[in-house]
Amino acid sequence: MASLTSYQNTLGRKYAAHLLRRLTFGASKQEVDIFAQYTPQVAVDILLQASDTEFPPPKDPMTGQSWINPVPGDANSSHATLMHHVKCWWLDQMRGAPLSAIQKMSYFMHTHFTNIESRMKYAPALYYQIKLFDYYSFGNFKDIAKKICLDQAMLRFLDGHLNEVGKPNENFAREFLELFTIGKGNQLGPTDYTNYTEDDIIAASKIFSGYKEDKDFSNFDPETGLAQVIIQTNDAGLAIRHDASVKQFSHAFANQQIAPAEVIDGKATTEAALDEIEQLVEMIFDQKATAIHICRKLYRFFVYYEITEEVEQNVIQPLAEEFKGSNYELKPILTRLFTCQHFYDLDNPVKEDNNVGGIIKSPLELMIGTLRFFRVNMPSQETDLALFYEAYGKGILKIMSDQGLDFFEPYDVAGYDAYHQAPAYHRNWISTNYLARRYEFSRLLIEGIRNEDEQLLYQLDIVAYVNNPTNISDPYEPELLVRELVDYLLPEEITEERFQYFLKTILLDELSENNWRIEWGKYKSTGDDSAVRIQLESLIHTIIQSPEYQLS
Repeated sequence: MASLTSYQNTLGRKYAAHLLRRLTFGASKQEVDIFAQYTPQVAVDILLQASDTEFPPPKDPMTGQSWINPVPGDANSSHATLMHHVKCWWLDQMRGAPLSAIQKMSYFMHTHFTNIESRMKYAPALYYQIKLFDYYSFGNFKDIAKKICLDQAMLRFLDGHLNEVGKPNENFAREFLELFTIGKGNQLGPTDYTNYTEDDIIAASKIFSGYKEDKDFSNFDPETGLAQVIIQTNDAGLAIRHDASVKQFSHAFANQQIAPAEVIDGKATTEAALDEIEQLVEMIFDQKATAIHICRKLYRFFVYYEITEEVEQNVIQPLAEEFKGSNYELKPILTRLFTCQHFYDLDNPVKEDNNVGGIIKSPLELMIGTLRFFRVNMPSQETDLALFYEAYGKGILKIMSDQGLDFFEPYDVAGYDAYHQAPAYHRNWISTNYLARRYEFSRLLIEGIRNEDEQLLYQLDIVAYVNNPTNISDPYEPELLVRELVDYLLPEEITEERFQYFLKTILLDELSENNWRIEWGKYKSTGDDSAVRIQLESLIHTIIQSPEYQLS
């Protein structure tokens, strides 16, 4: 039976690798071995610690300088180019940051509070939104819900800059209720969705009225230190575009009313307008349905896409109670989720519903996880800015897009289909074309990805990897070599028949194990790696292209 009962033994290799694949963007063999010695509680505590690593802001090759503060000027690249740079900069953090849950949780925030780059106008807005996700990666979810209402990227994306008194725009209010917070319930009528009504959307849109972008990005939130929107005011400091009326909410919110605390000459003060957002979010998060909606999103992203009635009753409902009871602190429920028996498939003996190896990796997880495991070197922003952007642009963003993840450009406002589109969910990552592109990645990785001038952007040298004793304990022994690779690269144990296929058919090419030992000895004595390289590259191709490797 699905259970939130904690698992208190040491993780061991298999469960350590499972935890690190799900809560981070992947780990090296050495990191898995370290975490294998921890209990789930200790491991999760480490992963949920704040990081001391501070990544410098992205730089513009046109100037060689950051353009975050001050904002881009005439000497800088276009905002479209700079937004591309921000995405590359974020990918570099996912690949190169010390082992932590921050980057994966920040990516979860991005999939939840979705944005579409082509609907944005200013590059700094994208940067500050990512920094906002980092700031609240395992902080208070209610607080980030408040901050996202004042986020410049979100304001532009969902037309908040067009929302004024007398000319309401409901886009953000609708998605704030449906996607970001309470979620729809069963539809009871044409305008009643159980958890809220169409009238609630209209009332909420009035609360969100009167804000605009700060083109100078000089209005900083005192709590986070990040740039945010500004409210349109007159010389007296009154919110002239904000709807200062009383907002009436429906039975779904106990017929609550929200109004500005101070109105002068029919206009709310700036503080009163901002306080209305505070009241609205508090009202929404006071509903248990909000906690349930967010816990379901977390479960589908981190554990498994299907929520059975058993999981709903024994995992989601109690988790939501704890979430609401903690005033929506993320760290306690993340700890509970990633330390429970259910996460590690230890709550029942049934193999058909396993969580381990049960989710198809996104293209982002596939690529970044592979680069992290093999510790593939990438060009540095500090030493080679042009190659840095080419490596992450052509070398990762383009390949991810070919595999079905157009980063920051989901099909619609609900986000990437794999995280919300029932009934397929994660199966949306796989199509005939996408699968072929996934398989192509292993070839590109081995051959090396180059720019138009044939400069190497990045490459996996599998011989060098295997020759490092911290990676493979004894490369002379082919069975041990293959065992160590498949044990750490694949989420579940494979059959003996499958193992022999990787060993005898692929690595040994049907030759004897002694033949391998001779060839490896020749490489060690002469430096000529041509024979062993062919076989090792074939092995890595086959493992990365295997159905098992596509799973997390």
